[in-house]
Amino acid sequence: MPADRIHVNPLHRRSGDAPFVDKYRIPTHSMDPLSAYHVVHDETMLDGNARLNLATFVTTWMDEEAQKLYSDAFDKNMIDKDEYPQTAAIETYCQRMIADLWHAPDPDTAPATSTVGSSEACMLAGLALKRRWQHRRRDEGKDASRPNLVMSSAVQVCWEKFCNYFDVEPRYVPVSAEHPALDGTLLDPFVDENTIGVVAILGVTYTGAYEPVEEIAAALDAIERARGFDVPVHVDAASGGMVAPFLDPDLRWDFRVSRVASINTSGHKYGLVYPGLGWIVWRDEHALPESMVFRVDYLGGDMPTLALNFSRPGAQVLLQFYLFLRLGREGYAEVQGTSRAVATYLSDGIGALPAFELISDGSTIPVFAWRLVDGHTENWTLYDLSDRLRMRGWLVPAYPLPADLQEMVVQRIVVRNGLTQDLAEALLRTVREEVAYLDSLPAPLPRGEGHGGFRH
Repeated sequence: MPADRIHVNPLHRRSGDAPFVDKYRIPTHSMDPLSAYHVVHDETMLDGNARLNLATFVTTWMDEEAQKLYSDAFDKNMIDKDEYPQTAAIETYCQRMIADLWHAPDPDTAPATSTVGSSEACMLAGLALKRRWQHRRRDEGKDASRPNLVMSSAVQVCWEKFCNYFDVEPRYVPVSAEHPALDGTLLDPFVDENTIGVVAILGVTYTGAYEPVEEIAAALDAIERARGFDVPVHVDAASGGMVAPFLDPDLRWDFRVSRVASINTSGHKYGLVYPGLGWIVWRDEHALPESMVFRVDYLGGDMPTLALNFSRPGAQVLLQFYLFLRLGREGYAEVQGTSRAVATYLSDGIGALPAFELISDGSTIPVFAWRLVDGHTENWTLYDLSDRLRMRGWLVPAYPLPADLQEMVVQRIVVRNGLTQDLAEALLRTVREEVAYLDSLPAPLPRGEGHGGFRH
């Protein structure tokens, strides 16, 4: 059969349906809906089991009540606040709950919005930093054409995209064995009068580490005293923003740190909602330039809108509100605490194997990474172990660390709600079995063309 066609299973094909469909051209004739369903369903059979995907941070399971609520709200357009005013009101409920969770000075007036994910939220945060800097520079009669943004070289790729798309110079503070995350000690040479802000990460995707926001802010305080540059901080809390408030309530990383201007998180990560939801909150109206807010006459209503996207689903916002009601602070603490306990159990088991050295242990967000012990073997690599685990159904990626540590290859496990203690024990048994098999090899495994960097 030609590679550009899909064979329709005869058991599923209805009378009059074609036996083949073209992959790349819209068909001339219509198809019975059940036949079309089976074609699409069968095409996805080779996708991995989402529950065993330990590479992704994104939620892969919600309960039956959430799924029913989701199906009830498929048709709601989040941008159409005139037609769906109660969905818009529920978005406001969530915004204020999150602002309160992050200790905004006045949660009821802190500017905020939902987004399609943390990437859009980061773009909005970066734009706000850039606009504030530009407005101040122009008011002072100074050049505003060369903005830069300072961040760790371990930032998520969305920050590279922001700098590329919005003409901001990225300044990457290198990570090292001594400083595996941005901690403030190396900031000074990267900050100047054109610095629009510093990004701190609450939950580095490579290792799960919390960058110390208070220490970063203290370093910026010292820079302001010495050189007069007042530089705000944005906290990219894509993962940690829905973990730290419940498990580490005394950790000062949020608006309790006065230099923090804005914070984002992913509702669809440890917010526990299906994919398609992010949140961003600004400290106050001074942190969000009015020039970023659009007021549009849409379907009969005047609506302020703050987003890169326009029409987008409203269902995930309802799911977030459902979870806030269903779990409360105690429930979130229990869910996230269970995930952290599973992560530390797994990291203890993997760290106990002679082949491995832990890079992190899952005691921040429920994420940890490890490397091969130097000199353990010349016959296999972590890429080989990743391939062996994939054959057993587990997706556990191997990848190099970011620039300046790229010679170090690690493997990482992301523990999400749904990875139970029983599954963790099964995974540990599988890892031990596959390591024993690889250690028994009498010669090196053949090498392919190499492995590209894993995109988080």
